[in-house]
Order: sequence, then structure tokens, then C-alpha cells
Amino acid sequence: MRITTETKIRDYVRKHPNAKASLSNWITLTKESTWKNIQEIRAIFPHADLVTVASGRTVIIFNISGNNHRLITALHFNTRMAFILKILTHAQYDKNNWKSEL
Repeated sequence: MRITTETKIRDYVRKHPNAKASLSNWITLTKESTWKNIQEIRAIFPHADLVTVASGRTVIIFNISGNNHRLITALHFNTRMAFILKILTHAQYDKNNWKSEL
């Protein structure tokens, strides 16, 4: 897959360096992937979740760095594009404010 918003990851890692290794691993595995559905994603990332947000769209959430961070993505399997929508700490994610923003 092609990751179109990788700068969001670099910006996040500057503020949260403990997420760097896990996010780098996610980038590598995602770029190498040929995923066609959530089941194929879960073969590599077992805790990936589908969540429907306020807009009615479905996003895919990845647990990062021992569940300390959450990576919220829009993956378009048909075009092999991965969009980074948000990266949050676990505490920010738990507030659920992000659902109404997407």
C-alpha cells in the first residue's frame, strides 16, 4: 500500500518518541502489504479494529507501542492507498472526541 500522509507520523514521533519503533514497523509492513480486507490485516495486526465514525465512514484503528498509542487510518483496498487520519495517545483516544471529527 502507498501511505499518503506519512508526515503525520513523523510529526507525531517528534512529540512521542516512544512510538517511533512501532510506527516505523507499521509503515514498513503497510508498504509491503497487499491487503484486500480486515482479515488479512489482522493476520499481521491481530488487534486492528473497524470503527464507524460520525460521518458514517469506517476507519481502521491500529494499536501502537503496546497499546499506548492509536493510529486511525482510512485504507482504500481498491487503490492500495493508506491515509493517516489521526494518531492519538491512549488517553486521547479514550475520550472518543475523535469520532465526531472524522
